[in-house]
Order: sequence, then C-alpha cells, then structure tokens
Amino acid sequence: MNPLENIRIVLVEPQSSGNIGSICRVMMNMGMTDLAVINPHERHDWDEARRLACHADTVLDARKTFQTLEEAIADCTVVAGTSARTGLHRDHAGLPREIAPIVLDSAAHHKVALVFGREDSGLTKEELAVCTHIINIPSSEIYRSLNLSHAVMICCYEIFLLAGDPSYRPPEERSPETSVEMRERVYARWEEMMIETEFCQPQKLEHMMLGLRRIFSRGKLTDNDARILLGLAQQSLWVCDQWKKEKERGDEPI
Repeated sequence: MNPLENIRIVLVEPQSSGNIGSICRVMMNMGMTDLAVINPHERHDWDEARRLACHADTVLDARKTFQTLEEAIADCTVVAGTSARTGLHRDHAGLPREIAPIVLDSAAHHKVALVFGREDSGLTKEELAVCTHIINIPSSEIYRSLNLSHAVMICCYEIFLLAGDPSYRPPEERSPETSVEMRERVYARWEEMMIETEFCQPQKLEHMMLGLRRIFSRGKLTDNDARILLGLAQQSLWVCDQWKKEKERGDEPI
C-alpha cells in the first residue's frame, strides 16, 4: 500500500472555508486524500471551499467529520501536532523534515495523522498532549504566523519528498506500532498508579503526565511495548492495594 494513503490530515475547528478548500488541493498535490475536520462551523461556505479546492473536490467530498480530536485519531499510531509556540513541553518539537521519516515509517503499515489547529489560536495544551510528536515550522521574526494551508503544504511536502526518494526504506518491526487509543489506556493506568503509589501528588499530576507522554513519544511504541507498560502499571496497582489491605489489618508487610 502507498504510505501516503495512510496519512490523515486533521483540521481542528478550522475557521476559514477557503482554507479547507485550499488544503484539499494541497493534499491532492502531495498524494494524500484522507481529510478529517473537527467541529466544522455551521457558517462554513462549502461552495467557497469547493472553488478553492479546484480539481481536488473529491477530497473535500470524502472528508470525515468528528466531534473530538480523540475520535479522529483513535486508530492512528503516530500523531504529529503543529505548534508555533515554544516553551513548556514543546522543547522536543521537531522540524517538518525531522518528523517526516517518523510519520512515513509508521504510515507504511498504519494510519497516522498530521494535526493542525485553529487559525487564530492553534492547538490547545490538552490537544497537544494527545499528540505523539510536535512539529514546529520555522518562520521569520518579522511575521511568525503562517496561513493554515501553507503550514499543511510545508509538512506534506517534506513527507512527499521523502516518499519519492528511491534510497529510502522504512525499517521493519515485528510488533505493530500501537494506536493512540492504546496509548491513552497506558497513560490512564500510569496516572492512576502514580497517585496510588504516592509517587506524585495530585497537584503535580498534570505536569508529570505531560513529561511522561514526552518520554514515551521519543521512540516508536509498539503493541508489545504498550502491553508491558500497561501490565507494569496494573501489577503495581495490585501490589499497592495488597499493601493497603495489610496496613488496615495491622499486619506486618511481607
């Protein structure tokens, strides 16, 4: 299968109908056809979007609509979200050229997603948290903000360019890469474990979880990896529960 067909472009609450149409044209230029739109506005002018899509109206017509980002990426492995901001937990952001091989490697066998935020405010901290990778597109300090369709073109172009390189061969992994849905199960269990084992105080939990997500997103996380991490958290919770029961009975710990 052509890995470009496994790449989903996700637009979170886009505000401009013209941008949606322009992005459809960008996608077809770069060999991608899977478009997802989160909470499209009722006031969108789909005729304008169709004009801007030009001959890529098939992508526009085939778009999928979701209420939440989590629904749109549930079946994906790598999820790369774009952010123009820097600072807290964004210091591991990569350039489009650096993230392209990660996306393409996974797309050889799995669905992946490139996520783009609102034209005026981008992606929220919570939305970036569910992304496995963050993309930062450099631009001049004279004017840092990029048009949404331009940002999509830059990211898609780097992937398209790499996909056409005859010397590029994605690595083979015996265990398939895990999905976002499975990752979130792991994170939920680890969050519970960190509280129950008193590793982390509740007021510091959000900060700690963002750091944990960053650690687990630095490399490819397979299904086998996720099962090990999930099992470790579940076993730790069981041991913690046994310890608490012994403490309540006044028994000496084993």
